[in-house]
Amino acid sequence: MTKPAIDPKNTFDDILKNETDEALANPENVGEKDGVRPKASGFNFDIKPEELEAYLNQYVVNQESTIEVIATKVCTHFNRMKLEGTLKEEEKIVGNIKSNMLLIGPTGVGKTFIVKLIAKKIGVPFVKADATKFSETGYVGGDVEDLVRELVHEADGDVSKAEYGIIYLDEIDKIASSGAMHGPDVSRTGVQRNLLKLMEEADVDLKTPHDLASQVEAAMEAQRTGKVTRRKINTRNILFIVSGAFSTLDEIINKRLNKQSIGFDKAKIGIREKQDLLKLVRTEDLIEYGFESEFVGRLPVYVVLNELNEEGLYKILTNKYSTVVLGKKLDFKSYGIDLKFTDEALRILAAKAHQEKTGARGLLSVFEKALIKFEKSLPSTQVKEFTLTKEVIDNPQKELRALIIDSSINEFQRSFLIQHGVYLDFSREAVESIDGKCGPNPGDAGALCEKLFRDYFHGLRLMKLEHLTLTADAVDDPEGFLNRYIKENYHGN
Repeated sequence: MTKPAIDPKNTFDDILKNETDEALANPENVGEKDGVRPKASGFNFDIKPEELEAYLNQYVVNQESTIEVIATKVCTHFNRMKLEGTLKEEEKIVGNIKSNMLLIGPTGVGKTFIVKLIAKKIGVPFVKADATKFSETGYVGGDVEDLVRELVHEADGDVSKAEYGIIYLDEIDKIASSGAMHGPDVSRTGVQRNLLKLMEEADVDLKTPHDLASQVEAAMEAQRTGKVTRRKINTRNILFIVSGAFSTLDEIINKRLNKQSIGFDKAKIGIREKQDLLKLVRTEDLIEYGFESEFVGRLPVYVVLNELNEEGLYKILTNKYSTVVLGKKLDFKSYGIDLKFTDEALRILAAKAHQEKTGARGLLSVFEKALIKFEKSLPSTQVKEFTLTKEVIDNPQKELRALIIDSSINEFQRSFLIQHGVYLDFSREAVESIDGKCGPNPGDAGALCEKLFRDYFHGLRLMKLEHLTLTADAVDDPEGFLNRYIKENYHGN
């Protein structure tokens, strides 16, 4: 029986209905019951925990104990997946307990950075999103299954590769419910339940029901081939890592500990630091915070990251892999300027960043404030090297002007030397005098020198000089200074 071609006049609903009717009438044309999934590609992973730990410690500071746990569990996860791919069916165990992780720590301590480094080192697809953008239905916000589909996109369409990817969800604490059974709490609980399905094992259809383009494509493929193919991705081996600041979790832990203690111990527990309290977190604390017990059960590994103090921020800046320092160096390098930092300047910036109370993110802010004027103005000058010092941080406007004047004078010196073979040196007083005559534009210093000393080469040629130091008198009265110099030093040689 010849199948009718798709009538372009048909509505999209008609096309979908035709596809569905065809599937029901000819079940032999439909893909496998669980969806057509590609053969698993060979997954090769041979990194040991200590190797991954050493790699992460190169880039991340002040988180050694946390990295130890994360590196170990990540390596165990992927090595176990590799092993299970070689087991016979009867050797496999029922159920799948993955090393999904919960990272607890304030903003700017490196949670996202650590996960990105892991994905890069291992070479698996990686997707990062904020939990707050999802809703239970997917109509408002996003559908959590979109995270899995995004993994396929990151794997360039290779489903089998995406099935060994990493999904990282930040701000997970924002989807905790407060206990109410109405309003946003209902949606938050729904998102938790949708996520827990994915975190264990679920098949996700790669073509979403609300994606018009993919549904049209599927309908046309059904008309062309006579088969309805449903591509799916399984989440069994996908590693889920979630994180959040959990701002009030320490209060819940403290409350639990106080209930368990009496007398002196109670007073002692009451004054514990927040950091110490968070490291005592239990499943019951997370449930009281607002998470479903089943959701917490899918996160067997908890790690608490250390807050970054001033010394920790300084260590980040002095690390040879520091993305903050290297990033700013590249910003200036794009203009041909070599940016350097004194150790004293880095300590000052670390102290300023600590006052921001945003962890490593504060470093970016203080760097921008300290360097923005130089990043704007220096590309228009001949400056090829710039060092950030304490003086530059304390008085950027003054130091920028001095830097531009020195650069402009240096350019004049170079030009004069090339043309006339004489190097004109400027005393500090001469430079200050030129500064006073430049007005609001320090970049005019070179042009001013050209105007003041353009006729000097006649007298200097007479003197057969190769070097002359100019003082403030030379700047104030260039002709008189040269005449006096010749009378005092010329002997008719």
